[in-house]
Amino acid sequence: MERPVIPPMRSKLFVPGSREELFAKAAASAADALSFDLEDAVAPNRKEPAREMLARFLRGGEHGGKVILVRVNGIGTPHFDADIAAVAVPGMHMINLPMIRDAAEVVRAAEALEKAEHENGVARPIGILCNIETPRALRIAHEIAAAHPRVTGLQLGYADLLEPYGFDRMDAGVLSHVRTAVRLAAAESNLPAYDGAFAGVNRPEAYRAEAEAARRMGYAGKSCIHPTQIALANEAFQPTPAEIARAKRIVEVGREQIAAGGGAFMVDGSMVDAPFVEGAELVLDLAQKLGLPGAD
Repeated sequence: MERPVIPPMRSKLFVPGSREELFAKAAASAADALSFDLEDAVAPNRKEPAREMLARFLRGGEHGGKVILVRVNGIGTPHFDADIAAVAVPGMHMINLPMIRDAAEVVRAAEALEKAEHENGVARPIGILCNIETPRALRIAHEIAAAHPRVTGLQLGYADLLEPYGFDRMDAGVLSHVRTAVRLAAAESNLPAYDGAFAGVNRPEAYRAEAEAARRMGYAGKSCIHPTQIALANEAFQPTPAEIARAKRIVEVGREQIAAGGGAFMVDGSMVDAPFVEGAELVLDLAQKLGLPGAD
């Protein structure tokens, strides 16, 4: 099968699956994606009603044109199969698979999705966004990324990855290490990587700094646990006018040089070659998908 195509997700707003009153508000927000949660945000005795509420909303189809994800309960839980059966419906883009222990679990999730799609009349394949949130998952992140064509990206889960082991969540060195490992694992399979949540809702500048640092490391977006973080993520993960203009110059000159059989060439006083042209094309592609000026 071909890998599912997912629109840009600069911002991914977290929505508790048990809070039906928030669903429509989230759909009306400026977030690129909505991430409904049936896992940690829902108490065990609320799993079934939350699943039913969310399935009803998803089947309603009034999602504001958002990318729609659902974080299901992990494969090792008694809730996984029922979650998949309920939320694998038309209009869904991805499930978010938590606490992955090995690549085989990703394959099992893909098989469960295929079965549910057939039963629920889903024509477009639903992707799998894989959480990297345990030391083991970090170590085998490249295997998780390559486990199945349904995998559409890797996402960092900072709390489970760092908090139980005494890491300082705000230490720049720690964040740089885990971001690099996950981004390179995703890149090996030509997939995007997404930065994890930031709990300090009342610290917008710290959120902005994390988002900008993640973008410099090639990340495509960041989770938002509150609507006030959406604009910060959207701004951080989109090309600036200066970046778009430079990318256009690189692509224009690069195509001419490559067509003429040239190798390296100069743009704005710096030497560039084929890898820079590829990167510039990605910048323009994203800018065009987001409808930003100057990208045509």
